[in-house]
Amino acid sequence: MDGITATTDRGAAPVGHAATIEVRGLRKRYGPVTAVDGLSFTVTPGQVTGFVGPNGAGKSTTMRIVLGLDSADEGTALIGGRPYHALRTPLLAVGSLLDAAAVHPSRRGRDHLLWMAHSHGLPVRRVDEVLDLVGLGQAARRRAGGYSLGMRQRLGIAAALLGDPPVLLFDEPVNGLDPEGIRWIRGFLKGLAAEGRAVLVSSHLMSELEDTADHLVVVGRGRVIADTSVRELLAAASGDRVEVRTDERAAAMTVLAGAGASVAATGRDTLTVSHLAAGRVVELLGGAGVGFSGVAAHRATLEEAYMELTRDEVEFAGGQASGGSSGPGAPNPSGEGTR
Repeated sequence: MDGITATTDRGAAPVGHAATIEVRGLRKRYGPVTAVDGLSFTVTPGQVTGFVGPNGAGKSTTMRIVLGLDSADEGTALIGGRPYHALRTPLLAVGSLLDAAAVHPSRRGRDHLLWMAHSHGLPVRRVDEVLDLVGLGQAARRRAGGYSLGMRQRLGIAAALLGDPPVLLFDEPVNGLDPEGIRWIRGFLKGLAAEGRAVLVSSHLMSELEDTADHLVVVGRGRVIADTSVRELLAAASGDRVEVRTDERAAAMTVLAGAGASVAATGRDTLTVSHLAAGRVVELLGGAGVGFSGVAAHRATLEEAYMELTRDEVEFAGGQASGGSSGPGAPNPSGEGTR
């Protein structure tokens, strides 16, 4: 965990309408590019909401609009029922981490938080509390320019927590964290939500959100594709598929396909079968004398569910390397990386 230890003891946050993010009919264009196209969703208190989508889907633009860093062409983005610019003490209403590098490299970590605390009349002891909370207490007087990326992420999280706000937004919070740090942030985010806060987390790591998020908002090309609980999404993605483990893969595929199933080889000794119940699979293979070591209902991963949802929404898709100009080091005419 970057050589430091974090604590997890926190006080309770206010609940109710104050701990909400409401996005309604949001639209934003940058010249000819539509970054956000009629986006609507609500982040409610008491749960971690994952905010996911391909590059260029409009996630960062939406978060910037919520935080008053960009203005919408149409629609509203409210925190506790108010736009960001109407919040009298914003640090006490919403905390955010959008860019861990947004700290002056010559400024000490503690001093970075001190000026923020002074701007809102927060006591100095709160600075030391959040530094200890994220595990930076011993590194507080070091200059931020000497911090690792993981330590800068922790400093950004400390800044977000400084005003003990009921609403929190994090953009890729696990970037730069080692495995122990990732495990810590996973439990930390769930703990914040358990206190009644609304927690919005943007991430490309579906495996992390599967273990952390309660709800998911999936966007593509500036529009909402899905707004559902992680449990419901995984159940829908799992469907009626069955996984079969067998050393006689070819024979099993022939038997099951002949019974009307859709069969795909998903591993050296694994098949995924659709449109046949597990009991019927066992009956067919047994009747045909095809050996197998296991038959079980398929449980989709969040990554599988996400890829299925967004396969037609990817703006910048790579091709297979073929030894031509599309290989590594080739020019990228698409402009990937813009918003």
